[in-house]
Amino acid sequence: MAFEQFLVKMRHPCEMSFMMFRRVYVTASTAKTANSDQKVGLKAADIARKLRSEKQKPTVINKEVPVSPLQTRVKELKQFTQQLQSVHPSVFAKALYRSILYQDKNILVVNKPYGVPVHSVDGIRNSIAECLPLLAKITDDMQAGSHFHICHNLEKDSTGVLILAKTKEAAEHVQTLIRSHQIQRKYLVITVGVPVPSEGVIDIPIIEKEVMGPQPHFKMGLSPLFRVCEDGVTRVRAHRQAESAVTQYRVLDGTNGCSLVELQPVTGVKHQLRVHLALALACPILGDHKYANWNKLAPQKLPESALRRLDLVQSKTRYLPLHLHSRRIVLPGVKGHHEITVSCPLPKYFTNALKKLQIPLPGKECD
Repeated sequence: MAFEQFLVKMRHPCEMSFMMFRRVYVTASTAKTANSDQKVGLKAADIARKLRSEKQKPTVINKEVPVSPLQTRVKELKQFTQQLQSVHPSVFAKALYRSILYQDKNILVVNKPYGVPVHSVDGIRNSIAECLPLLAKITDDMQAGSHFHICHNLEKDSTGVLILAKTKEAAEHVQTLIRSHQIQRKYLVITVGVPVPSEGVIDIPIIEKEVMGPQPHFKMGLSPLFRVCEDGVTRVRAHRQAESAVTQYRVLDGTNGCSLVELQPVTGVKHQLRVHLALALACPILGDHKYANWNKLAPQKLPESALRRLDLVQSKTRYLPLHLHSRRIVLPGVKGHHEITVSCPLPKYFTNALKKLQIPLPGKECD
């Protein structure tokens, strides 16, 4: 026995170290495997609990928090002002085709949507002029290679009746009728304020003016032919660059500081209706942020009664669209043909504003 212990003591030190390392390694590996099995089991349980909680999230955690009527209203106005500028031109052409109000062998009348200019403008994707070739391709009785011609203009933020001609000759004929004031045009607007008197004719020339201040800019302004002085009213010399502008108007109804007004322009000067209402009658069109303030560029200021009815606060009025709608147009009969009358329904945002302001919708007598 003593001899065997002596042999063990005589073993090589390296061999003894290897045997000790092997026992430690085996012990550590066994412990690690046991711990790993335990962790895997815990991880699977965690995953199961996570899956169960995610199934419950759509009904509990991810439920949308109700927003205020003001937030909803502002969101609707923001989306509305951008909706037709985010679509492909072919999609816009199809939308315009579905809005056709009248057509014959010479003309085509469409309902111009809000926020789309008639002519191309830098920075704006879609315009009526750019989609005319696409519109011609999907319109019946249009020959290959032919295209529509624009007969008159509507402002980018206005809506309603827009006449397109199928030939150049037809376009020139319609434009001649417009210049000679033979075409009757009727507009509907919502004004901030009640015009006084409730019916009349505005006959004040219009001229482009520069507005000085922190933000210099140009606007169309009045160039009256008469001036009030101590001795009464005196006539002044007409400005060479001023254009004659005549507008007939009639108040249909009004409440909560706003009115529904019918307009019939006799002439067709740039921004004529907006300038005559804002500067001659001191009743700017609802959503007209350009002419509501003459000396500065700022959102339109509304009376408290109108703000409450429109579900808005003053800081959010900049999102209000221009409430200017081309309601009806009448073309005279030519060569034995009967006259053509085309009416256009009010856009949804316009009727919604009337309902919120508690102003009755216009009747058939306005068509």
